[in-house]
Amino acid sequence: MTDKIKIVLIDDHQLFREGVKRILDFEPAFEVVAEAEDGSQALMVVQENDPDVIIMDINMPNVNGVEATKQLVEANPDAKVIILSIHDDENYVTRALKTGAQGYLLKEMDADTLIDAVKVVADGGSYLHPKITHNLVKEFRRLASQGQVTNVHQVPTEIRRPLHILTRRECEVLQMLADGKSNRGIGEALFISEKTVKNHVSNILQKMNVNDRTQAVVVAIKNGWVEVR
Repeated sequence: MTDKIKIVLIDDHQLFREGVKRILDFEPAFEVVAEAEDGSQALMVVQENDPDVIIMDINMPNVNGVEATKQLVEANPDAKVIILSIHDDENYVTRALKTGAQGYLLKEMDADTLIDAVKVVADGGSYLHPKITHNLVKEFRRLASQGQVTNVHQVPTEIRRPLHILTRRECEVLQMLADGKSNRGIGEALFISEKTVKNHVSNILQKMNVNDRTQAVVVAIKNGWVEVR
């Protein structure tokens, strides 16, 4: 039997925290080993429980999630933090990621997105809420069109699907990842199960040689494989 992914949950809203814990406890591969209601408690709780993943609310009294994440990463560079937030503004996202967070989820997330994020981050990857990915991709194309992105070649204006790498169905799924759709949203749009969507996403990541959905979308944008709508 493989070890469970140990999780510490830090959020000052008890009702929301209990709801997230209920979702996590329902997943056999997870174990919530501790909770806290303030960022000031984060360092102590993490040191005492040595979790694989820390789920951290961004807006908390005394010490907010960004500052708490900074303290955690400074004390333990291997700390894996997923930020929870109501803010989809890129400034919030950028600040969180700069402090060392590996994930950023909006509180409007569904259960599957939360579960996927924990698994990806625990495995060493990064995970952004699909809506965040879409916003960042739009900003990337805007900067590229203005010549402000200098570390990549000019972003192609003509869309050419990567049929030399992916199947037609996988190209459809990749486009919907760029559109900011969750696994459930993709499944509903294509009339396929979420399990089938997850299989397609896994195949896409493997074929594109990337670690997560965000990287897949950014690579697709750079190569002109998807539209930014």
